Amino acid sequence: MEKRNFRDGRPLGSGGGPGRPSGPRRPGAPGAYNGPGQGRPFTARPSGPRRDNDDFNDDLTPDERRYSDGGGRSSDDRDRDGDDRDRNQDRPRYGSDRPSRPERDRDSGDRPFRPAQYSKTGPPPGRKPTWSPRPAGPAKDEMIFGIRPVQEALLAGQALERVFVQRELKSPLGADVLEAAKRMHVPVQEVPIEKLNALTRKNHQGVVALLAVIDYAPLDEVITKAFEEGRTPLVVVLDRVTDVRNFGSIARSAEVLGADALLIPTRGGAQINGDAVKTSAGALSRLPVCREPNLKDALRYLSEAGLRIVACTEKAAATLGHADAPDLSGPIAIILGSEEDGISPEYLRMADAEVKIPVLGQIGSLNVGVAAGVALYEVQRQRG
Repeated sequence: MEKRNFRDGRPLGSGGGPGRPSGPRRPGAPGAYNGPGQGRPFTARPSGPRRDNDDFNDDLTPDERRYSDGGGRSSDDRDRDGDDRDRNQDRPRYGSDRPSRPERDRDSGDRPFRPAQYSKTGPPPGRKPTWSPRPAGPAKDEMIFGIRPVQEALLAGQALERVFVQRELKSPLGADVLEAAKRMHVPVQEVPIEKLNALTRKNHQGVVALLAVIDYAPLDEVITKAFEEGRTPLVVVLDRVTDVRNFGSIARSAEVLGADALLIPTRGGAQINGDAVKTSAGALSRLPVCREPNLKDALRYLSEAGLRIVACTEKAAATLGHADAPDLSGPIAIILGSEEDGISPEYLRMADAEVKIPVLGQIGSLNVGVAAGVALYEVQRQRG
């Protein structure tokens, strides 16, 4: 059955004009209409404004006639929409009857506290950390770098905490820095160049020195001053205590309980930095700290000066507060060791007495900071 156009009854695909062959026209060919009713001859629309009763409208398809005026809506429809819009403007908006929220003063501080999701201290509770906080390095004003600046600081007697020298430094001036640091009893540590680059990115010439946050006191002057002022010397000796916070805690207890000085070795001790001063609550600014290159020689000096050397160790037989405890009322120097290794055997052999702190629980030892506070309190208790 042949399909015909429902508008004019012509067969589909015919050209519609006399003498033209039937068949579908190529889209876009001259004389072809590519819109609705494709296949009819193309008729150009007249120019100028179009009237509603124009004869041209009679030649439009239903789809074209539908959208010829106002997008498919009649003028009556548009007037009706305008009336509805006017009525909607008079209608109250949804939720307008609710009371308005009072304005908050941003400077009053009445905003509820909301904890941050992430902070400098770590991830929120219940969530595993996805990063490890990197310890902060020394500030720019806490170090000096360069061969000449470090050498001049050593010669001027400036207090330096430590000097880092590049490993296998090939410079004649580098040898002068090492000699000056040895003469001033400043610890020197040979490190790879990556360590120095981590401290500073500037031209360090293979030498970086950390400035000391405190001024170290000579041990002989501290002991002499204590005897001259009529006081009974009390010195706390630390052997291989490397934790900065433990060191600060010991310094705080020593200052509160009347110690005259802290004695630490040049090597193998805790670095006295801002964290140590903060943990000590400022005690390191008041309590003299003596740094000696050879702790064995320093203990021998204290023994010759009349101080009794007492080692506080968990392996001792005598117990603080018991009848067998040694007398701590005279001039005394208390040795405290690290939590990992304790007191070195050579220092134990130099001790005049050994004592331990009584333990009642299941754990066999105390933190070295706590042990220092207990031992110093016992000294002041015996002295009355």
